[in-house]
Formats: sequence, C-alpha cells, structure tokens
Amino acid sequence: MSIHIKRVVTGVDQSGKSVVYEDAELPAVTVAMMPGAGFFGVWGTEGELSSPVASPQPDNKTFFPAAAGTRFGLLRFPPESEADADLPTPDEETLTLLVTEAETKLPGLIGVFEPDAPGMHQTKTIDYCMVLEGELHLELDDGAEVHLPAGSCIVQNGARHAWHNRGDVPATLAYVIISPREQDTDSPSLPASASGSSAATNLSHTSSTTAASTSRR
Repeated sequence: MSIHIKRVVTGVDQSGKSVVYEDAELPAVTVAMMPGAGFFGVWGTEGELSSPVASPQPDNKTFFPAAAGTRFGLLRFPPESEADADLPTPDEETLTLLVTEAETKLPGLIGVFEPDAPGMHQTKTIDYCMVLEGELHLELDDGAEVHLPAGSCIVQNGARHAWHNRGDVPATLAYVIISPREQDTDSPSLPASASGSSAATNLSHTSSTTAASTSRR
C-alpha cells in the first residue's frame, strides 16, 4: 500500500502578494537498512525564523535540526509482521554499504539509535506528532507502552522512546521537530552508548524483525 504526499509551499512575491511557489508530489526516501519504511522530509529551517518569505527554500539537509532549527515531515512504518525474521546479520562489507546509503540519504539519523535496544533513541528536541493512519505503539523506559490509534497526537519532550507498528497495515506519522535555541553541541541527539556503526548493525538486523521500530518519528 503506497501513499502519495503533496507539498504546497506559499510565500510572497516582490510586491508582497501571496503566491504559490510549489505544488508538487513529494517522493519518499527509502533505505535498504529499513525495508518498507518511507521518509518524507517536507520542510526544514535553521536559525532564526522570518516571515513573510519570498522564494522560500527548505533547509533540511540533515535529518535533525541544529540549534533553533525545525523539521516537518512524515514517516511511513511498515507492519512488523511483514519483516523477515530469518534475515541474517549483515557482514562488515554489507553493513558499510547500508550505513553509507542511510547516512547519504538521511544524514544524522542512524547515529541516534541505541545499539542494544532496537529502535530506542533520545533527542534534545520538542516533537509534535500525529498518527494519520494505521496505529502505532510508543515504547518508553522500563517497557512502558502507549497505544496510538489514528488521530492520536503526541508531544515528545525529549523522552527516550521507540515506535512500533504491531498492526497489519502501514502506519503514517506526521511530525514537527523543534530544536532549542541553545544546545550543548551542534547535534540534537543525546550520546549513545556505542558508536553509530554498532547501532547500525543492530538496526540492520532488527529491521528484519521489527522494521517499524527503526524509524525516528
């Protein structure tokens, strides 16, 4: 089951008249490490906001925003039941290729995941999310979970978490990520307990059994 996302961008022209700058379908970004998942980076900003804007352009080269930045997007989670539980852990060469592809297409995403807890991650951001279709489960610390049917709205205040699609149809989550004006580092992610490469090994293997849990939002 596919989904078509349309991006419409407005702004003002040189005279201040409101106009449409873009009205087009937005293709999904897919990566082999997360089979069945789709990422739609709708928009992003970095630094101080200004409005109205003439000739607006998205500033979302990285998956997560830097200090004072924002991101708007959608994630498509495949059902975990569709995963291939017999898929072997990739060898070093294959893993390198998987990591390179993911980092090229979704810079900064892979490194936030914990190597010993499939899909779990934590960022120093405020995230506004809404389940548009399907259903998800939100996992928190100590195995706590919240069921999220379509229409559920979530406010993530820097909580460590993972997403799971335990239903039998794909689930779509819309999100807005807001990064604080001041951060300890340029990255909004909190330190993981191992390298991004180790986390990627975990992700690549667990995506065969819990593909929906490997995506951020």
